[in-house]
Amino acid sequence: MMQRRTMMIGMAVCFILSGAWFLGAAGLFAADETPAKAPKALIKTKFGDMEIVFFPDKAPKHVENFVTLAKSGFYNGTIFHRVIPGFMIQGGDPNTKDPKKPETYGMGGPGHHVNAEFNDTPHRRGILSMARTNDPNSAGSQFFIVVKDSNFLDRQYTAFGEVVKGMEVADKIVDLPRNARDLPNERAEITVVVE
Repeated sequence: MMQRRTMMIGMAVCFILSGAWFLGAAGLFAADETPAKAPKALIKTKFGDMEIVFFPDKAPKHVENFVTLAKSGFYNGTIFHRVIPGFMIQGGDPNTKDPKKPETYGMGGPGHHVNAEFNDTPHRRGILSMARTNDPNSAGSQFFIVVKDSNFLDRQYTAFGEVVKGMEVADKIVDLPRNARDLPNERAEITVVVE
């Protein structure tokens, strides 16, 4: 009986140790797997470049939309068509590729909409957010970069990224002389590269 008890205890110890080894090994293998890296983007202008990181955990559909449009070349040749000092710069309208039709600027889009993904990211300086009409689910391609904290936009517009390098470029663009519709007198054309 004593031998049987000793054998049972020995088997239990082996089982426990092998389970601990298995869990430890699983942890090692899991540590080898790197989490999916969020894409980054570079918005290039003649005034310099702005490096963007995205928030796929906060606004996955907006990030996917922007990245897809950027990779297709959709944004290349568009301009920042609305600049308001102390607030933001807005771009992403395909109508702005035609310098002869400024009356249509601010009305263009990609032909589809992205539903709102309002989140808890505050609209502080450097935040990349999606422009829209009065309909919360009307975002398409137009976006804006906040140049001064604008918390009145929180949970009303979808913040989906942030400028992590090059905010001085946004400052140059927002300070460009502009007309009564906030359109800069000088074209601030962009090219977007996704990494």
